[in-house]
Amino acid sequence: MRAVIQRVQHSSVAVDGEIVGRIGPGLLVLLGVGNGDTEQDARFMAGKIANKRIFSDEEGKFNLALGDVGGAVLLVSQFTLYADTRRGRRPSFTEAAPPDVAQVLVERCAGLLRLAGVSVETGRFGAHMEVELLNDGPVTVLLDSR
Repeated sequence: MRAVIQRVQHSSVAVDGEIVGRIGPGLLVLLGVGNGDTEQDARFMAGKIANKRIFSDEEGKFNLALGDVGGAVLLVSQFTLYADTRRGRRPSFTEAAPPDVAQVLVERCAGLLRLAGVSVETGRFGAHMEVELLNDGPVTVLLDSR
């Protein structure tokens, strides 16, 4: 699994003009599932997302995690994180997991975050989504379960 994690002041995701997920301060997580990813990858990602210390303490150092600041997660599935752009002008997505596999693992990751006590909102899997965010920092971190 691959994730682009952005620290945000707020973020939302809409489908057909309807807001389907919205958070205040926390993390916008764009999550891609690759061929061969398993439950173990979802567990790895949920643990890293919940516990990554990318929020500033009173001294401005990255010492605080989501739970320390009462932050939420907006989790948005994004298969394009597995784009292969090495050849040609059009990306290939052969490394992305099939939708039926990816949906299960994205939902599992969201569920594991909730079990860890994180407030989680999600996009709508497979839909054309419009994501809005106000970066905080900006702070952007890349994660890969492999």
